[in-house]
Parts: sequence; structure tokens; C-alpha cells
Amino acid sequence: MRTTRDRIRHAISFELIGLAIVTPLGSFAFGMPAADIGVVGLGSATLATGWNYVYNLGFDHVMQRMTGNTRKSPAVRVAHAVLFELGLLIILLPLIAWYLGIGILHALAMDLSFALFYVVYAFVFNWAYDRLFPLPEWQQEAQAH
Repeated sequence: MRTTRDRIRHAISFELIGLAIVTPLGSFAFGMPAADIGVVGLGSATLATGWNYVYNLGFDHVMQRMTGNTRKSPAVRVAHAVLFELGLLIILLPLIAWYLGIGILHALAMDLSFALFYVVYAFVFNWAYDRLFPLPEWQQEAQAH
């Protein structure tokens, strides 16, 4: 399993890169000032960073218990990303509506758009991260086969 230091590097790099991409995209897509989208993005990223750490730690423990390792197949990666975003959606929806002064349906549309972006982004980012920073046990397993 990943170390605490590695999990912190993962969570922070995930959020910083995501924020750099989503702020200008969100501003353009929703016709809102980048500053407002940036505040929503920064607040969301801050909450998501904590959620990321807790969620991934829990997910890895469940995988370790169920399968004996933390290697993720493409199907598990899809489930991992979707479940992460669903939990984050529930946390963020009321906060987005409140901060932007918009209705809950408008906030839901925005939040779903952000979630869709982040599902794809999470899938790509996590796969790339695992390839850049593979765990030693994965390398040993690959050599054994």
C-alpha cells in the first residue's frame, strides 16, 4: 500500500493540476467570472483533498481485504472514480449553491459538469500516477509472471 507521504503527494498534485484545468474551463462554460469559479474550485479542491485522502485510504483497505492487493483493473478504476465523485457531489452541492447564490438545480448542473470532468480526469490522473510511481509490490508481481 502507499505511504502517507505518497498519498499526500498524490492528493495535492491531483488537486493543483485539476484546479489549473477546471477554472478557465468552468469560467468559459458557465459564463461566470474566473474569480467566482476559482473560489468555488479552490474551496472544492480543499474539501476534495481531504476527501481524496480518506476515500483512497479506505478504498485501498477494502481492496487489500477483498483481493489481497491494491492493483486496480480498468473496471475497478472506473468504479473508483465514479464513487469518489458521487461522494464529493453530495458534499459540494449545497456549498456551490450558497456561494454562487444560485438555485439548487443550477448548482446541480454545474456540480454534475464538474463531476463529469473530474471522473475522466481522475481516471487518467490515477492511471498516470500509478505508472509514474508504481508500488514495489507491483513490480515484483510483474516480474513473477
